[in-house]
Parts: sequence; C-alpha cells; structure tokens
Amino acid sequence: MKIKKILKAVSAFALCAALVGAVSGCGSDTQSGTTGENTQDKVKVGIILQIENGAFTDMRDGFIEGLREAGYTEDKCEIDYKCAQGDMSNLNTIVQDMISSGKDLVATVATPASQAFVSAESGIPNIFISVSNPVGAGIISDMNKPDKNSTGTSNAVPVEDILGLAEKLTPDIQTYGLLYCTNEINSVTTCNNAKEYLDSKGIKYVESVVTNSSEVQQATQALAGSVDAIFVPNDSVIQNAMPQVAGIARDAKIPVYGSSATMVDSGAFATVAISDVEIGKISAQKAVEYLSGTPIEEIPAVVVPASDMVINQTTADALGIELTDDVKSNAKFVTDK
Repeated sequence: MKIKKILKAVSAFALCAALVGAVSGCGSDTQSGTTGENTQDKVKVGIILQIENGAFTDMRDGFIEGLREAGYTEDKCEIDYKCAQGDMSNLNTIVQDMISSGKDLVATVATPASQAFVSAESGIPNIFISVSNPVGAGIISDMNKPDKNSTGTSNAVPVEDILGLAEKLTPDIQTYGLLYCTNEINSVTTCNNAKEYLDSKGIKYVESVVTNSSEVQQATQALAGSVDAIFVPNDSVIQNAMPQVAGIARDAKIPVYGSSATMVDSGAFATVAISDVEIGKISAQKAVEYLSGTPIEEIPAVVVPASDMVINQTTADALGIELTDDVKSNAKFVTDK
C-alpha cells in the first residue's frame, strides 16, 4: 500500500479572507451568514451541515475556498451557511428555509443533510459533499448519470486500507469492536464492508451500536474489555464523541482506528484518510460546472480516494506502540489538542 503524505497548506489568513462575510454567529439551533448587501445580482448558494465537527467544517471551508478560487468572490456570490446542531427537526426547518429563500444552489455536507434536502424535491440543484454511499442513501441512483437534481462527491471509506494499516501497526489483533450508529446508512454500509473484510481474514469482531450520542459512552465501555481494537466508520454521532471514545480506549490500552483525519485529531490512534478541505474543493468544482451552465445530470458524481496515513502520537505513546522507520517517514503525525 502506497501512502502519500498529506499536502494541506491552507494559510489562516487566506481561509479567514475566504470566510469573511460567508459565515457569522452561532445560535443554539442554527448558524448562518450571508455576504454583501447588494445581493440581487449575486449567485445565491446555501450550505447545510447537520452537525459541526472538525471534518465537516473543513469540508465547508474547502467548498467556500473552491468557489472563491474559481471567481465566485464575495461581490459575485452570496453564501448562506446554516447548521442544525445535530437536531433533525432543525435540519428540516433549515431545508425549508433554504428552499423558500430561492437559492440557486444548495451544498450539503455528509449523508443526513443531503438526504433531507434531496427528499424535499425542491427543484433547487444540490451538491452533496462527502457522502459515503450516495446511491444506497437514496440521494442519487447512478454515480455517472446523477438524477434527483443532485451530484457531488463520495468519500467511500477505504476499509481494506485502514484495516490493513491496523495489521501493520498492531499485528496482534484477534478481535475488533465495530462501533457505529445504526441511524446512518453510511456507517452501516462501511461496517458491513468491514465485516466482509474481517470474515475473509478469519478475524473475529463484536458490534456495539448506538442510536444517539447519549449511548456512546456505554457502547464503548461494552467493547473496551472484550476486544483488541475498535474500528469506527465515518459516523457523525461517534465522531462527535471521539474524545470520549478515545479516552475509554486508552485506559483499556486498545487502539481505535477511525475513518477520518478529524477522528485521529480527536484521539483515535490512526487512519487512512481523505483531506477534508480537498474534498470540499472538489465538490466546489461540481458547483462551478453547474453555475457555468452544465446541467446537473451531466456532472458525474465522483469518489475521492483516500491516501493519507494519519497517526496520533499522543495515543501511540499512551498505548506504548512502537512505530517503524517506514511508518514514521510516510505518516502525518498529530497530537491531542
């Protein structure tokens, strides 16, 4: 497996400049912002998040930056960003607000927000960002010929690469714990792929599932005493609770293999990941194609490959894991914030 180093060099000044006027304030239920005052001649773009975490906000920022780099600067493009703060009722309200405000295009980050917007059948084009299984989630029917007025990017989790990395870094794993939320189709799909891989290798696994964030601690504790490692799919519920999951796993001296760099930033041991900013930028290219006159159905959805090995050095030290020189020279290392 050939692992490339992450090339992520977005300066704080450039990012702030891209976001000035695009995002403002944060209420208990939603977060929103618009650009400029004379908006009648501007392209109106909405961005919806179901919940905020490091990965999703990086995707949002990458999307905005990609639009700006393509010439959709603040004087030409009004951006309205809203976050439901994890509340499905808020999410549905935000979808209706975006529709009633007559957006030219709405971008949605991850599966729940994308499903909510597409199912509204508003007639407003949708660009989905980082949906693991857009066909299985009912967002589109065909990646190459998108329907439902929607297209975008998929971050199909590289299960074989992640579990292959686990075999390399911690080769004595006999039993995995699979920790995920059953309400997220992307998580269910990823864990089904993990089970197929583990079955093919003759490796045992135990599932511990949740339906909401209040169940994460107990579900993690149930695994901690009975498995040698935990695998977490790209699951927004678990990802939001990753510091708690990582803390329990560290105390039990077992590694957590996540499905995003943000999970590793939050304490998971390691992953093979996609750059979240980059997938946002690639999604912005889809938006630019549509805004330049290409019909949505003629803009294929794409799977953005993962290629970056990310390791949390704080976790490695806590678990006493020794890393080879090859790993040290090819991985990006982070520490707990």
